[in-house]
Amino acid sequence: MRIATTIFLTDESITPVRIARELEERGFAGLYLPEHTHIPVGRESPYPAGGELPREYGRTLDPFVALGQAAAVTERLALGTGITLVAQHDPIDLAKQIATLDHLSGGRFTLGVGFGWNKEEAADHGVSWTTRRALTRDRMGLMRALWSPEPTAFEGEFASVQASEAHPKPVGGAPRVLVGGAAGPKLFADIAAYADGWLPIGGRGLGEAIPALREVWVAAGRDPKDLQIVPYAVLPSPGKLEHYAALGIEEVVLQLPPAGEAEVLRALDTYTPYL
Repeated sequence: MRIATTIFLTDESITPVRIARELEERGFAGLYLPEHTHIPVGRESPYPAGGELPREYGRTLDPFVALGQAAAVTERLALGTGITLVAQHDPIDLAKQIATLDHLSGGRFTLGVGFGWNKEEAADHGVSWTTRRALTRDRMGLMRALWSPEPTAFEGEFASVQASEAHPKPVGGAPRVLVGGAAGPKLFADIAAYADGWLPIGGRGLGEAIPALREVWVAAGRDPKDLQIVPYAVLPSPGKLEHYAALGIEEVVLQLPPAGEAEVLRALDTYTPYL
């Protein structure tokens, strides 16, 4: 099983260069970074985990800039977003960022896609909350058109692009795409439509959810062998990882504290025995 990590990198935390080097030297499989452009202080959207919103949410580094630094100082470490709020981006610009990072890293990038929970943040980006899933699906279609080997047009409900020269291309034609979110028919339909698998946060209830997702996946004409399940932001224990392995899961992303260098390195020390 591949053991990757995720961390809220901020202006107060360990740096992208330091954490990337430590992960590769220790043998961890990857580094995934979350995204929030800003957190409106007048927010009414409740924090999904309950209680006060942690400080790091308003201080996150841009994941693509940070992952670019990580790519430059590593050779094998996988790089990913967990997640990118695709609806909050211009899709033509985002397609270029993704293709460039994947190209320069030698095909090491995974795009984690999410729909968000903070209505106020999304509204500042001009996103209508009720249509954000459909908007994301359209923008994924547009980006795949730009990543196509030949100039390819795309016309969707919310986004379109003319057939265009757009280089560099992601290594292998497109990066791996994993969609995050809670289990349910809408999420599973999105995964089957345009992704390679699921990023379930915390990894609870997978024994029941995976068969339901697989049914939707196969009904969409996808090969069941291609479906990837990557539990995300997991606090590990031997029993938990053994359970994932029994479900056929091949990669797990462990949560690191959004802290300075000393605390993060101590956490890595506790996770190293799971490698």
